[in-house]
Amino acid sequence: MPKMKTNKSAAKRFKKTGTGKLKRMKAFKSHILNKKSAKRKRNLRHATMTDATNVKNMKKILPYL
Repeated sequence: MPKMKTNKSAAKRFKKTGTGKLKRMKAFKSHILNKKSAKRKRNLRHATMTDATNVKNMKKILPYL
């Protein structure tokens, strides 16, 4: 059986927590920031958990995470 390959783009974007959940950073904080409020930009700084509907696919492309 050949080795399974990790999707490298996903490996750079997701980390595993101690309880096994997937942690990700929020989107929409790279450009066009002047129309976004300070509160909105501040809230985009924090990491969040990956939605439960996506976890099955993420585990498939990140087999060794």
